[in-house]
Amino acid sequence: MSFLQRYSFWLALPIGAALSLSLAPFNLWPLAIVCPAFLFLAWQDLTPRRAAKLGFLFTSGTFLAGTYWLYHSVYVIGKAPLAVAILLMLGLVAIMGAYTALLGYLQARWLPKIGLLRFLVALPAAWLLVEWLRGWLFSGFPWLVIGYAGLDTPLAAFVPVIGVYGISWLFAAMAGALAACFVNRGERQSIYVAAAVLVLPWLVAYPLLSRDWTVPVDGPISVAIVQGAVPQEMKWTAEQHEATLALYRDLTVPHWGAQLIVWPESALPDWAESLSEYLSNVWQEAAVHRSHLLTGIQHYDVKADKAYNSVLALSDRVQWYNKVHLVPFGEYFPVPSFVRNWMRLMSLPHSDFTAGDDAQPPLHAAGQRIGMSICYEDAYGSSQLGVLNEATLLVNVTNDAWFGDSTARHQHLQISRMRALEAGRPLLRAANDGISGIIDSHGALVAQLPSFKSGVLTGTVQPHTGLTPYARVGNWLVVTLCALLLLAVTFPFRAAKK
Repeated sequence: MSFLQRYSFWLALPIGAALSLSLAPFNLWPLAIVCPAFLFLAWQDLTPRRAAKLGFLFTSGTFLAGTYWLYHSVYVIGKAPLAVAILLMLGLVAIMGAYTALLGYLQARWLPKIGLLRFLVALPAAWLLVEWLRGWLFSGFPWLVIGYAGLDTPLAAFVPVIGVYGISWLFAAMAGALAACFVNRGERQSIYVAAAVLVLPWLVAYPLLSRDWTVPVDGPISVAIVQGAVPQEMKWTAEQHEATLALYRDLTVPHWGAQLIVWPESALPDWAESLSEYLSNVWQEAAVHRSHLLTGIQHYDVKADKAYNSVLALSDRVQWYNKVHLVPFGEYFPVPSFVRNWMRLMSLPHSDFTAGDDAQPPLHAAGQRIGMSICYEDAYGSSQLGVLNEATLLVNVTNDAWFGDSTARHQHLQISRMRALEAGRPLLRAANDGISGIIDSHGALVAQLPSFKSGVLTGTVQPHTGLTPYARVGNWLVVTLCALLLLAVTFPFRAAKK
């Protein structure tokens, strides 16, 4: 019995946890190859049940290490009972682990046990499909996708063509090639093929690094991103209410004249309808200086009796964007009403928000058409592609103060950068206490504010128009290709077994 066979179940959890280090803020991208390679090797010759157990342990480790900050948001900030916080955190870990458990079970039953087709085609394709599936099924949680590890590598050249899931596929293929080198180390031809898969993506990427898929439109616009840095524990208290309103007004006053000013998610701790006088005064001041303002704020539709987490645009007219992807157990509670009343996070003055319409037009401000996202819904990249036919600029407002000084804010910034690169659009990011920043159309963070400090980030951005190849087809190109490859490998193997 080999070392790997003897200790794989002991190693699965820590090596799965190490995979999270391939992402921000650690950015140890080689782990996005090495860690899946371990899993592919460890699955060799296991029964379906044992392969499922190994897959569950591996991805449970990834999400335990990568989303530990959920405990902080639910228990420390949300003041939920400790048992509830642990239950919610472990529940998410178990659900994410179940996806890889299913993959482990199915690959042990249906895929070839050995050979290059297993490692270079079948397992990478299956890995990609599972990552994609867990990103949308049952509302999805598209976090810790290994493709994000490629953002600051030459593989980023492929992002405007195949998106983040396409980069996941490349990493998984290289992981399979690494595994194949171990399994077939006595076969020279197999080693050559596996080595080519490890090397070729990097060689092909270099000529594409300087390619621009979209083009500038109009001229650069001046922007100001306001970061209030009000602690989440204080944000909704009555004592802090007037101070927060004054803070955002006073921070903005020196920067009237910037063409676009952005305040973060729920910057103003009240319903928009209760702040009509305050907002009217701000709008008038903005108009005098020819500035347009976007602010995150809660919005209550009296006629429909519905509450929304929204962005209000004060430009030449009032416009709204309502958040589509709501946070379970944060913005809505998929539980019976008697449970909801008990476990509601006490720092939010509402019970449930309503999701906005899937297809909302871009906001018009500063002469641009702006594709909006609120909080973690920018992780649902393909759902924002429709707006790119018109949008020349992207804006994300968020409140990552829920997660304290954890890896969450860095992971979320990495996600925002990937969206800018996929779309070929600059992206403005306004966060309550960080990380607020300006991201260019190549996904580079060109300026940022220090976290946990109030301030205003000023600069210019160049809007872009046109569609990247990924913006035209979304995830369907790489998902369909992987599905076809998986079928092409699986059916002959199943037929041979019969």
